[in-house]
Amino acid sequence: MSGWTVDEMPAMDGETVVVTGANSGLGYEGSKAFADAGATVVMACRSEARGEEAATDIRRTVRGGHLEVRVCDLADLDSVAAFAAGLREEADGIDVLCNNAGVMAIPRGETADGFEMQLGVNHLGHFALTGHLLPELRASEGESRVVTQSSQAHTAGEMDFDDLQSEREYGKWSAYGRSKLANLLFAYELQRRLREADADVTSVACHPGYADTDLQFRGPREMGSSVRMGMMKVANKLFGQSAERGALPMLYAATSPEVTGGEYVGPGGFMRMRGSPEFQRSNAASNDEADAERLWAVSEELTGVEYDCE
Repeated sequence: MSGWTVDEMPAMDGETVVVTGANSGLGYEGSKAFADAGATVVMACRSEARGEEAATDIRRTVRGGHLEVRVCDLADLDSVAAFAAGLREEADGIDVLCNNAGVMAIPRGETADGFEMQLGVNHLGHFALTGHLLPELRASEGESRVVTQSSQAHTAGEMDFDDLQSEREYGKWSAYGRSKLANLLFAYELQRRLREADADVTSVACHPGYADTDLQFRGPREMGSSVRMGMMKVANKLFGQSAERGALPMLYAATSPEVTGGEYVGPGGFMRMRGSPEFQRSNAASNDEADAERLWAVSEELTGVEYDCE
């Protein structure tokens, strides 16, 4: 896959792609590339207004495809369920689900359902969404894919099941690392379950390296820290690759015929922060099958969403 670019994406005419967090950053660039390849892209956004603004911008530049904005707040399981129900009523199968949206290193907060915000949005919201949409993924003609966006920050994560919601002790970066580790445990466990059921759905994980997006600024913004905002701007300028380049691993994971399931795709350049997508290996904790099964059971209990992979 050396030097892979969006120009190598296959035609996606007639395919339906769902992208969470589609109004900015990696989700915006991914939506643009999918639409340019001819797909119908459902832009799942927390804000309908920001989603429509992004869709209008994308329509000015793409050659084809179709963009549809729908509200999906991953910090509210009722919103997730409503989004999925609406999509099930109208969509005739889903070919790709990109679990892309996320929050990073923010002060401790809770979702509408009382989950720690980073775990709730980054993992539990996507766990529920994928479970709700699994019948539509299975209804797609041919193979469909679930692409879950993780991060190299997963290496700093630890699955403390006795304090999963960080109620006793909270660190914004350790909580972020835990949520990104949870993304990988979920993606790999989903693939194992789909393979065992011989389902024509593939689960794959990816990470963007260090991409210059708005993700880095939410934490400093919520803290009201202009100093941290300035530091992030400098770091992004020095180390970050563009959001367009950062979206390449997700796009490769979603479309490449080389993907068979259970892979981890990320940029292969300097310190895995930038460069063309390649297959990589995540850390040992993310490959702990016992933790993956335990997280799955806890996630079903917390979200009330059970998977039917058979």
